[in-house]
This record gives sequence, C-alpha cells and structure tokens, in this order.
Amino acid sequence: MHVEFIATVAVIAADPEASRRLYVDALGLPLQSQSGGDYVWTDKLDGAKHFAVWPLSQAAEACFGTNEWPADRPVPQAS
Repeated sequence: MHVEFIATVAVIAADPEASRRLYVDALGLPLQSQSGGDYVWTDKLDGAKHFAVWPLSQAAEACFGTNEWPADRPVPQAS
C-alpha cells in the first residue's frame, strides 16, 4: 500500500485560542479562520488535503445539538 495523502483531520480543541497559539504561533502552521470564527484550517500542508482545529463547542453542536459536550461522554481529541 502506498498512502499519498490523508483527506482530512481535525484536532478537537476545548480551548480554541490556546490551540491556535500552539499551531499557528508556536508551530507556524498556515491556518486561516473559517468566516472569522474559532474554526481554523489549511489545505497547504503536504500529505493532508484539509487540516483543522475544531472547537469542542462546535463538535458538540454537530453531535448533540448543544454547545456543551455531555459530561458522561468521553471528550474526543480528533475527528
């Protein structure tokens, strides 16, 4: 098998601002904001078509219809 790229991966972040500082400021990744919000992403990394930092509140909204992740569920790290 020869893997050429991953289609998409998103790190799920409970603290989007701290994650942005890590990935953009410290690691220098070329992430851009999605419509001025906390979701930041890039299609400029070799080997990945889409890499993103997805706020936990947005993941909760997508999964459960609320911006709070349920306390009785494990908190996801990536999507």
